Amino acid sequence: MDLIATHINADFDCLGSMIAAQRLYPGAAMVFPGGQERTLREFFLKSAQYLFDFKKLRDVDLERVDRLILVDVRQSTRIGPLDKLARRPGLSLHIYDHHPDSDADLRGEVEHVRAVGSTVTVLTHLFMERGLVPSGEEATMMMLGLYEDTGSLTFATTTVADYRAAAFLLEHGASLNTVASMLAQELTPDQIRLLNDLLANRSVINVHGIDISIAHASVDYFVGDIAALAHKLRDIENLDALIVAVRMESRVFLVARSRCPEVAAGEILAEFGGGGHAAAAAASVRDLTLLQVLERLPGVLQRHVHPQWQVRHLMSAPVKSVAPGDPVKLAHQLFSRFNINAVPVVDGGRVCGLFTRQVADKAIYHGLADQPVSELMTGEFRSVSPETPIEELKELIVAGSQRFVPVLSAGRLVGAVTRTDLLRHLASSRGGAPRSVGVGKPPGKLLRRAQVQRLLRGRLPQPIQVLLANLGQVADRLGVTAFVVGGFVRDLLINKPNFDVDVVIEGDGIAFAEAFAAEHGCRVRCHQKFGTAVVVFPDGFKLDIASARLEYYLHPGALPAVEHASLKLDLYRRDFTINTLAIALNPGQFGELVDHYGGVRDLEERAVRVLHNLSFIEDPTRMFRAVRFEQRLGFHIGMQTGQLLRSAVRLGVMSRVSGKRLANELLLILAEREPLPALDRLASFDLLKELHPALALRPELHAAFGEARRVMDWYDLLYTGRPCRRSLCYLLVLTALLTGEGMRGFCRRLDLPQRDTVVLVEQRSAGVRLLRRLEGRPGRARPPRAVDLHRWLSPLDTEILLFMMAVTAQERVRQWLSHYVSQLRDVRPLLNGNDLRRLGVPPGPGYRAILQDLLQARLSGEVTTADDERRLVMRRYLQGDRGGAPAGE
Repeated sequence: MDLIATHINADFDCLGSMIAAQRLYPGAAMVFPGGQERTLREFFLKSAQYLFDFKKLRDVDLERVDRLILVDVRQSTRIGPLDKLARRPGLSLHIYDHHPDSDADLRGEVEHVRAVGSTVTVLTHLFMERGLVPSGEEATMMMLGLYEDTGSLTFATTTVADYRAAAFLLEHGASLNTVASMLAQELTPDQIRLLNDLLANRSVINVHGIDISIAHASVDYFVGDIAALAHKLRDIENLDALIVAVRMESRVFLVARSRCPEVAAGEILAEFGGGGHAAAAAASVRDLTLLQVLERLPGVLQRHVHPQWQVRHLMSAPVKSVAPGDPVKLAHQLFSRFNINAVPVVDGGRVCGLFTRQVADKAIYHGLADQPVSELMTGEFRSVSPETPIEELKELIVAGSQRFVPVLSAGRLVGAVTRTDLLRHLASSRGGAPRSVGVGKPPGKLLRRAQVQRLLRGRLPQPIQVLLANLGQVADRLGVTAFVVGGFVRDLLINKPNFDVDVVIEGDGIAFAEAFAAEHGCRVRCHQKFGTAVVVFPDGFKLDIASARLEYYLHPGALPAVEHASLKLDLYRRDFTINTLAIALNPGQFGELVDHYGGVRDLEERAVRVLHNLSFIEDPTRMFRAVRFEQRLGFHIGMQTGQLLRSAVRLGVMSRVSGKRLANELLLILAEREPLPALDRLASFDLLKELHPALALRPELHAAFGEARRVMDWYDLLYTGRPCRRSLCYLLVLTALLTGEGMRGFCRRLDLPQRDTVVLVEQRSAGVRLLRRLEGRPGRARPPRAVDLHRWLSPLDTEILLFMMAVTAQERVRQWLSHYVSQLRDVRPLLNGNDLRRLGVPPGPGYRAILQDLLQARLSGEVTTADDERRLVMRRYLQGDRGGAPAGE
């Protein structure tokens, strides 16, 4: 049985959408799960009940429903008693909606969700696509819903799609007289104007990590039913917490609506002399102006919004620990290697003490490096549980002066919280005055789950969305935690396409990869040493999975050693703060953004910053990556990071980096569409000289880079089937002024493969010599013959040919080269060895000379058809003309 339903307190958009949905699902029953708005109830009494068969919920056997169609709603909290039905295993759920995403959204087997003015618009466009024609009565009901939710096509949320839907319904008999008579009872013109003002003057205040919308307006006359406008605004924008403030005549009217347990509407408006309950409240203020009310609101919200933060929200796990008998010097190595300042001392699974870096430093200074930590540890300490409120933790760390707090569950160590963790949490989500963020601006420091989920749905293709959901589900079943991390998250937040998915598992990443691959029919390649795996899908798509790990460097420039660690430590090993962001994938936390190191702040400030002062010392290749990200993203290298970079160059740490790693970073920069700005930036940091002392970006090379890009774009449009490595072509331009010996030294420093070395040294030398010959031809000389161009240029790779076109100063030479690339390079004889054998030419090594002869004849225009080639072979090689001889002789 099919059942069509909508949200409680149904309006005309619900009515019109249900009637439209019944055309898509013939025979489906229609039911309202709760009450209807006053105007809809009055409409039923007057005209609609005898036209359309709506059933009462109590008359429907929900056990017989196998498909539920929800219209104008996705939130489980808004469908009343049907919430349990919507979650029943085996039920097919179809959803049609236009509201923004929210945490309480259901997921349907079929979903049609569009950012338009009404759900009727969504369904009307399906009518248009499928060739369905509504009756006049159906078109009128649908038009009622469309006009109501778009304010008769006047609200700021109205789209072009709404106008097209209205035109379609009007063409099929919608009665505007009926629509006008019914909607006039709901919103007066004054209310519509006021609602538009509220929409235009809405801002968001973030209080303790919770977004609260505040909309205000001012009119000199009385407008009734402000509560209805608040409901309308809340539904249009799908808001969890809203406060409406309207000055009318000499008073300010306040209406608050809340769906968040942390935001108690009644408590907030009680400060303004009003009242109500947690979800709804109102107040009328006589002794304050609208401006004074708006100025006072942030402080009131600061006092009455109560976030439910617990230790589990900010603890780190797993935790590095030492045993009581471990020597002090071993603990000191842990502090340096993992960049931590304290560890718990664990004896048989029980935390028996704490040991800090400060104590270790002093102990070593006094010659106690070999003493067991049990002799010097702090045995008097307090612990917390994952459910401990943050306020209690704050009291312990601040008042109790305990900088490191173990987190225990049933007596077992499950995590730890440091003073730094608490300070960062307070600064980002509780410290200072509430932040105001204008609607439509880029998201601020605190992105709520609903905001991140909205970005995931709006900016990712459907297959990637499904993949992320599947990863979270597998993680849940295996009892591990999964996060998507790094550049994927960074580019999602700044709205740049990036579908390279990197997943970090708090747990066994390889076991997770193998389980996921088995479940989804994929192949998996594991790297046990690093705890990483690559999952390869049947279509070739690759997914990188890694266990959360920490990398440390035994000496500057070395490849890192790897150990398992928490997500927080895993993110700390990354190159820049903007790459330390992570999004939780497990269903219970899906969409939670993890930002331990200020990555969102640096995205807002468009800054590339390292995580610590030794970052470039530990891995000097990060200097190249800093420049690459700066130029690719249009960011700037932070002042302190720039100073650290220059210092690392002066210290000469780049000399310890292997050539292959340097070459990889340089080629990544040259693979960018516009590498010249990044190369200029490298030169400004003296990094080009690290590749070769004579390497420099002289003015003449700037023009050559621009010409190289145009030449490669031209070549791409030829579709020759021969690939061109843009990075190699740009590398030829970059090194154009190096001598032959300089180029050989450059190739040795970068440890380039033999194939690339041949191109860069031998072919480049041959190409430059040939270019000089071509440029030295007299101005009035005839162009080179096709035969000669082919003979001179055929030994050269594509990259050398395009390099020659880019650096030549003569347009005629560029034309000769382009003629060869586009017209002559792929010229071949029409005959092959089999044809020669059929003509009677004995097989043998002479075939090569015959085919070369045919090629030259074709290039010179002596032959044009296969018959011409046969006659030439017969004449020269089978009749003895011109001294020719059979190929086998």
